[in-house]
Amino acid sequence: MTYQDTEILYPIDLVLTVGQAHALERFLKRLGLSDFKAHAEDEGAAKEIQEAVDAVKRGLAEAGLGQR
Repeated sequence: MTYQDTEILYPIDLVLTVGQAHALERFLKRLGLSDFKAHAEDEGAAKEIQEAVDAVKRGLAEAGLGQR
């Protein structure tokens, strides 16, 4: 099942320690579409997961934890 409602934004507040935030950033930058395909129902769902992960990565970057 996919949730492709691109009209509604779903804000998420998240509080992490500095160590958790850095660990999450390092982990997320190592994930790719093949990882999402391995755990998704289909390619469409995998792409949605990738978009969601990219949004989290952008949020971490905006908090000062971007790509090096």
